[in-house]
Amino acid sequence: MSPRKPISGELSEAVAIARAKRGDAQAFEYLYHLHKHRVYSLCLRMLGNAAEAEDLTQEAFLQLFRKVQTFRGESAFSTWLYRLAVNVVLMHLRKKGLPAVSLEETAEGEGEEEPRREIGTEDLRLAGSIDRVTLERALAKLPTGYRLIFILHDIEGYEHNEIAEMLACSIGNSKSQLHKARLRLRDLLREESPKNHS
Repeated sequence: MSPRKPISGELSEAVAIARAKRGDAQAFEYLYHLHKHRVYSLCLRMLGNAAEAEDLTQEAFLQLFRKVQTFRGESAFSTWLYRLAVNVVLMHLRKKGLPAVSLEETAEGEGEEEPRREIGTEDLRLAGSIDRVTLERALAKLPTGYRLIFILHDIEGYEHNEIAEMLACSIGNSKSQLHKARLRLRDLLREESPKNHS
């Protein structure tokens, strides 16, 4: 029998996952290096604290180590791993007792109108003049549920069906939360940087 091939940069993610399921430490290391930056970025944006983000990134990969056997390939591996990371962050926030907005809250629950197009208003995704620090500060003020959906959709680029799967909520709730997050963020940006909205 020939010796096992070492993990290399050319190895496919699928092969690394299969090897990780068999307990291959090099495969875990490969998956860690492949995904650690995006998982850390999500944790940092959610928490606004580098030390906590590092700790929870490590916790997410510990969860991966324990649960990789349960990955069945029904969704992209990155989506599945993000769901693990999101759950780790949400559990941490619950333990800290921070206020959160339920992901199951619907638009009509607050008496707000259904999401609608707002022609002529500033689109935050296109407003390149907004200072990054101001945006990060405003994001940190969003309620947890809103912030999570906004980060996953508008920053990380996930579709509503992927977010719904990650967070175990409906696609409609994901869309509603994003709409509310954008409206709230718009208000927060006006408060943070009134000169940009003169």
